[in-house]
Amino acid sequence: MSRFVVGIDLGTTNSALSFADTSEAVGDAPPPIREFKVGQVLKAGEFGEASVLPSFLYFPAPGEFATNDLSKPWGTDSKGVVGTFARDHGAKVPGRLVGSAKSWLSQRGADPSRPILPVNAPDDLTKISPVDASVAYLTHLRDAWNAKNRDEPLERQEVYLTVPASFDPSARDLTLEAARLAGLEHVTLLEEPQAAFYAWLAARGDSWRKDVKVGDLILVCDVGGGTTDFTLIGVDDKGGDLGLTRLAVGEHILLGGDNMDLALANAVGATLDRGLDGLERNQRIGLGHACRAAKEMLFSSPKKASESIVVLGGGSKILKGMVKTELTRSTLNEVVLDGFFPLCEPGDQPDRPKPTGLLEMGLRYAADARITRHLARFLGRQAGSLGSTGGQVHPSAILFNGGVFKANPLRERVAEVLRAWSGRSVPQLDAADLDLAVARGAAYYGIARNGKGVRIRGGVSRSYYVGFESSSPAVPGVPTPIKALCVVPLGMEEGTEADVPSPEIGLIVGEPAKFRFLGSTTRRDDHLGLILDRWTPDELQELAPIETTLHVDTDSDTLEGDVVPVRLHAHVTEVGTLDLWCHSTRDDRRWKLQYHVRDSE
Repeated sequence: MSRFVVGIDLGTTNSALSFADTSEAVGDAPPPIREFKVGQVLKAGEFGEASVLPSFLYFPAPGEFATNDLSKPWGTDSKGVVGTFARDHGAKVPGRLVGSAKSWLSQRGADPSRPILPVNAPDDLTKISPVDASVAYLTHLRDAWNAKNRDEPLERQEVYLTVPASFDPSARDLTLEAARLAGLEHVTLLEEPQAAFYAWLAARGDSWRKDVKVGDLILVCDVGGGTTDFTLIGVDDKGGDLGLTRLAVGEHILLGGDNMDLALANAVGATLDRGLDGLERNQRIGLGHACRAAKEMLFSSPKKASESIVVLGGGSKILKGMVKTELTRSTLNEVVLDGFFPLCEPGDQPDRPKPTGLLEMGLRYAADARITRHLARFLGRQAGSLGSTGGQVHPSAILFNGGVFKANPLRERVAEVLRAWSGRSVPQLDAADLDLAVARGAAYYGIARNGKGVRIRGGVSRSYYVGFESSSPAVPGVPTPIKALCVVPLGMEEGTEADVPSPEIGLIVGEPAKFRFLGSTTRRDDHLGLILDRWTPDELQELAPIETTLHVDTDSDTLEGDVVPVRLHAHVTEVGTLDLWCHSTRDDRRWKLQYHVRDSE
């Protein structure tokens, strides 16, 4: 065990780091968890510390700044600058700014290992991959830590790195790859909503058992700057004591506070004499920043009716081109409260319009901004698998996470919606610092893994299936049917393995082949070896495939492209990878397919 246990929240909008010094532990009590102030460039020529590191990377144009303007105590990174300066200055030059790299890790239809960011980069800028951007953020955190802890570098510490609960196996593996490329070898992944819950456990100490009881179902509602995640945690009896089990996770929804700021900027801009069209490009960006600040001010001062907004002109017309307006509380409530958190029925679903045939290359944001409808969909999908007699499960308590929920009216609206759906009040658990909760919870989880805290059980959060072609006659225009074989049931614990009972399956060796994987967060009763020949898109979702060529032994009589009859053996390892072994039924040969499934506890 290392001296420090470190929790890192690698966020879409902000990243943070918390830590515990194990040498400070007394008896069975966990050591205190502390916030790490991250050194970073705040403004050109100004270096300082902040509680969070904005997850933005800016590439200055040649000659745009003097070298010392962007220097850090540990040196200047020729590849760009990360943090507060990158976010603030890069908003004015978006073609040289990388943001939301984390969301690209789970983007279907794009290869996160390819250089695709910034999407609209100028010709003189070499693009980087989302993985490389994640490496840049983690490297900055590593260097900032090492500058203060030269004798205990981050590379030698236990690091617990958080990911969205809804990240698919490929995105989790890419996150681990980014950590390795940043020099962090002792890394364990943890789901962000669970980390938020661990932060609550850390803050409550032994008193948490007074706040919940056996049978409770706790909803973790996590809305950050760019994403929305839902998780359900159950409270059960563990030999006369209370235990915790993660029961369900939701989809990865690209929807958050940034959407709200953009919506406010559009609403406020529409009240100007010439509308948004009358503003220069930088003024539009400035309006978005000003609306965010005004939103936060109005939410924190409930008696204020409005907040003034000033946007400076550009170039030599800074004062002459100044725009003055205001954000009223009525506009704020209409746009954010009613637009993103409207009252709705439990059976309401988010709109999913058909996409057009051609799309701009970019992130696939949620088509429906109504977060309460996404919540209705999540609770409705879990009803059958969790034994609810109605069309929706009803949480008995809620824990909020994410910067959006600093605003009390938004927390109250979600609680109001849940109360309307269930017919009873849903108490809120006291959340820790919403900016730092995930990092603090990750550090607490590391302590708990070492025997000094409470752990949440649950195993893997999805059941996993491997797809194989049916043996059926060819029909023109009809693709060969695919069956799905369950190789990891939902909840299978890390460190366990088992033979997968099934008929013989043919394995293609010696030539490139695609191995299809599927996952489900709702098919709770599927057992190892179950074969499905039909399912709905809501039940099973196709995951990123593995494309590889399995070797052919030179001393065997098997030729390239031959089909070898095999049976499967699944092993969910301690570090969270799925080793799927394909054993020949004719001899002792075997092949391994590795798929990342880390969910943590």
